[in-house]
Amino acid sequence: MMLFIHGFLNEAVVWSGVIDELQDSFRCIAVDLPGHGRSTGVGAGNYGRDLVLNDVRSALDGLGVQQSFVVGHSLGGYLALALAIEDPERVLGIGLVGAGPGFRNPVSRDKWNESVESLVADRDLPDGMERISMHVDSMVLDRMAEITVPATVVVGERDKAFMASAAVFEKHLQVLETTVVPGAGHMVHAKAAPQVSAALKRAFSG
Repeated sequence: MMLFIHGFLNEAVVWSGVIDELQDSFRCIAVDLPGHGRSTGVGAGNYGRDLVLNDVRSALDGLGVQQSFVVGHSLGGYLALALAIEDPERVLGIGLVGAGPGFRNPVSRDKWNESVESLVADRDLPDGMERISMHVDSMVLDRMAEITVPATVVVGERDKAFMASAAVFEKHLQVLETTVVPGAGHMVHAKAAPQVSAALKRAFSG
């Protein structure tokens, strides 16, 4: 099975094009994170990493799935990494699409968090939902070397911020392949679904 986790302010349907390309080869499930898509708000204080990961675990349990390939875009990629660290027995491989591992430098972390707050300032969102995309520590960066399952990385050529993350992944993860999609930006999975699905199939088939 392949589990898809979307990015901040997106929803499960953003993976439709990729899933259409892969559904003959994998059982594909895309989830809506709390406060996104068809998932209702869960109240301020309930959007921390551990609580959100528990929701992902609950989704897998509800499907009767013990192990899965986990593919995430942006925030979803970060959550995929965190799940592989905390529950390595559940993750068969990781697909990182326009994703990053967080920040070790507190100044960089604060700058990111400020950008999230600015992004949501004029949006009508569930109370406290912006916390889902904000960083409070460097857990994933500090423990990324613990991940031993294979990974594949996909990034848009114009997605400069996350292009740098690809080099970090290649250093610390068992990266089978890094695919740079020409002309694509951060929403590479929505704009270039065939290229993204092909990369995932190359990594996780057979």
